[in-house]
Amino acid sequence: MSKSERVEKAYAVAKEICTDAGVDADKAVAALEKIRVSLHCWQGDDIKGFEVRDADVVSGNTVTGNYPGRARNIGEFRADVEKVLSLVGGRHRLALHAIYLDWPTKIDRDKLEPEHFKSWMDWSREKDVYMDMNQTYFDHPKANDGLTLTHPDAAIRQFWIDHGKAVRRVSEALGKNQGSPCVCNLWVQDGLKDVPANRLVFRQRLIEGLDATFAEKLDERHLLDAVEPKLFGIGTESFVPGSHEFYLGYAQSRKKLMTYDTGHFHPTETLADKMTSYFLFNEKLMLHVSRGIRWDSDHVLNLSDDLVQLVTELIRGDFLPRTFVGLDFFDASINRIAAWTIGLRSIQKAFLIAFLEPTKRLQDAENAFDYTTRLALMEEAKALPWSAVWDYFCLKAGVPVGEDWLAEVKKYETDVLSKRD
Repeated sequence: MSKSERVEKAYAVAKEICTDAGVDADKAVAALEKIRVSLHCWQGDDIKGFEVRDADVVSGNTVTGNYPGRARNIGEFRADVEKVLSLVGGRHRLALHAIYLDWPTKIDRDKLEPEHFKSWMDWSREKDVYMDMNQTYFDHPKANDGLTLTHPDAAIRQFWIDHGKAVRRVSEALGKNQGSPCVCNLWVQDGLKDVPANRLVFRQRLIEGLDATFAEKLDERHLLDAVEPKLFGIGTESFVPGSHEFYLGYAQSRKKLMTYDTGHFHPTETLADKMTSYFLFNEKLMLHVSRGIRWDSDHVLNLSDDLVQLVTELIRGDFLPRTFVGLDFFDASINRIAAWTIGLRSIQKAFLIAFLEPTKRLQDAENAFDYTTRLALMEEAKALPWSAVWDYFCLKAGVPVGEDWLAEVKKYETDVLSKRD
């Protein structure tokens, strides 16, 4: 019996088991096929980007490892992304940073225009990959002291305001090109290593800078603005003006999307518990999903209970149509193609597990105050043969089943990555 025949036979049995549990496996597979996850550019080249830049830059990024084969140019980068997409089912998105422009000469960030991303638009249409965008407020001479929109120098603040405006226009063009909104995510690295003498002034500057950045009204059919908080970072351990509370208030009052990064909360916080509260007061959400180890360390995403709980909450509340899901990690200690693939396949598995939950039976038991049945069914659902359904999803999509994808990555490393300097 061939492997494909074994997969189909296992799926037939799994489908019957799921039916007995009150779940339609075919519908779960169909639902998973429709989810576009936003693959993050920074995993592919350690967030170097392709900007022609000055040398006097203090890097604000910490990427662990120096695994050989990093993409050195846009051609190599796109080839790597295409390889990843050939190893996962469904159609997806790609989130760029502003420094991933395709232009041979130096263009400073406040002068970016849609034409500098035209080749990305062509690639997007050719590959049916939707694009998202991020302003880049780091790795620039005007960000060397760790402050941008909160900087005391008005001229520096204006530079970054102009950058934010420029990238919003690029994002609108990307969204129009693909016929689907481009999510433009704004995150600034601003913060202080030690306790400030005046927290308020930093946050006042941030509000003013954000308002100026968003002042131009652009077409929401093509552009959705998101703002991203952070708990702390290296060099900003004591104070981050763009905290969760700050951006939640800002997003609600200015009708912007909030970006929840799973690594930007205290380790004891459960992000899944925040979903319902958020959606009661906000229309849409952007998720950046990573795996934090003790802090925002951006480890490669894996299939964890926390991840399953997060996406399950999206499905239980019917929040998925209102949510944009993206990945956010960068690990250069392992093969970068493998890191991307592991992360994307992991979140797809989590969604599948969530789709296979007998949610109606659980909610019926809860409504009847039968908490015994609710807990029992939740536990039994964990044993449903989701892996057989997953293998069928991959087979149906024409992508590697099980660990077969790893052999393809190893071959790509031998044939392609090993030949890069």
